Amino acid sequence: MHYKEIIEELESTGQYKIIHKYIQQKFYHQDDGSIKSKGIFLDVETTGLNYEKDKIIEIALVPFEFSKDGRIFNIKDDYSCLNDPGIPLSHQIVSLTGLTDEMLIGKSFDMSSINNIVESVDLVIAHNASFDRKFVEKIFPIFQTKAWACSASQVSWESENISSKKLEYLAYKFGFYFDGHRAAIDCYAALHLLSKRLPISGDLALNALLKCAREKSFRIWAVDSGFEKKDILKNRGYRWWPGGQLKKRSWYIDIDENNMESELNFLKEEIYKKTFDLPIDVITPFNRFSDRLGVD
Repeated sequence: MHYKEIIEELESTGQYKIIHKYIQQKFYHQDDGSIKSKGIFLDVETTGLNYEKDKIIEIALVPFEFSKDGRIFNIKDDYSCLNDPGIPLSHQIVSLTGLTDEMLIGKSFDMSSINNIVESVDLVIAHNASFDRKFVEKIFPIFQTKAWACSASQVSWESENISSKKLEYLAYKFGFYFDGHRAAIDCYAALHLLSKRLPISGDLALNALLKCAREKSFRIWAVDSGFEKKDILKNRGYRWWPGGQLKKRSWYIDIDENNMESELNFLKEEIYKKTFDLPIDVITPFNRFSDRLGVD
């Protein structure tokens, strides 16, 4: 009996779900002459979670071509590079990444190669762009000029009845697994995920991401809102900005244009009790997920 028949027989019982090991692909759609954009999927491994003090120890870029409706065409070979942070790695980072101090000794980024790859792309995607973007922009200014999107937060996984945004879990839900956690394989696996059709909407995952990424949103800064209002703001979904880089500490919320008026009315009636003039940032793919939003 062939594997396919065995799998079909097992799954037909309703007692088993068979998942397949990811196999690297060169494309997901045949070239049909459609207008294409250039993208890269990016992932970094770091010494920790704080972009202001921790360092990148590995960066991977996977260039690919895509259409505006989310079809993925030519996928090029990845570019990966290691970097010696100059400090010993923690046991947690060694376990998580598979990288060791010995592997990183004397390694450094090839700035020219990375700049050449990024220069011509239209879009950078990462699976946690609010993490990756801050790290890479600190070292490679060219990333500040690019539009960004996030495959974790800009696909409505919950509305597709998928409860977690973790890449390994999403892969499982779409019937495959991969050997992570090195940066390049994570990029390829995430692209594989974005090539799939979503289970409820039927939309291509990349198309759903692109539609969300194109939308403009706004960040309202509830400056000087008063300590006694913090629980009200937190319960409404506001997040705390701790300050730094000449930006004030403040609660903030990101909303779409349709909810702008109602949010400002809430602030007027529940927080400030008066007419006010608050800082509002316009968020686009070119500054979203960066640290270049803040109250001066």
